[in-house]
Amino acid sequence: MAALRYAGLDDTDSEDELPPGWEERTTKDGWVYFANHTEEKTQWEHPKTGKRKRVAGDLPYGWEQETDENGQVFFVDHINKRTTYLDPRLAFTVDDNPKKPPTRQKYDGNTTAMEILQGRDFTGKVVIVTGANSGIGFETAKSFALHGAQVILACRNMARANEAVSRILQEWKVGFYLGLRSQGSRLR
Repeated sequence: MAALRYAGLDDTDSEDELPPGWEERTTKDGWVYFANHTEEKTQWEHPKTGKRKRVAGDLPYGWEQETDENGQVFFVDHINKRTTYLDPRLAFTVDDNPKKPPTRQKYDGNTTAMEILQGRDFTGKVVIVTGANSGIGFETAKSFALHGAQVILACRNMARANEAVSRILQEWKVGFYLGLRSQGSRLR
């Protein structure tokens, strides 16, 4: 870095290289933070990339982590008999940014409930579907049932509800609760 400054260059093209006056440090539990000595401030995000980092793995063989009288973490290399405030694991940091979800799936009028729920597990979940004896309600109830959910069919007509349950059970054995709602009464 000194050679770069001598040549009139303040920085390199490296994305991970810190700007002048910055230092990379670690906390006791392995989080990486960045100290700006010019402004006397610290921050969790890398000043160039904006990424958070965490050290990966345990200390190398022969190293030990200690704390000095000021509460600052330092590292002891028992093999080479030296101490340093730089974490030897800094060379092996990993980005700690949560991965952005893949682009959002787009659905249209031709998309089925089975396609929407594909790859999801609803085991142990309870789902209430109104109008589940026909149309969209039936397809929704069937899809949730086939994905492991316990489905409650909320229907006005008990005969049509029983028929819907029979059709779904033909495809898969699942647990259902039939709720009949007549005018003025609550779901049972």
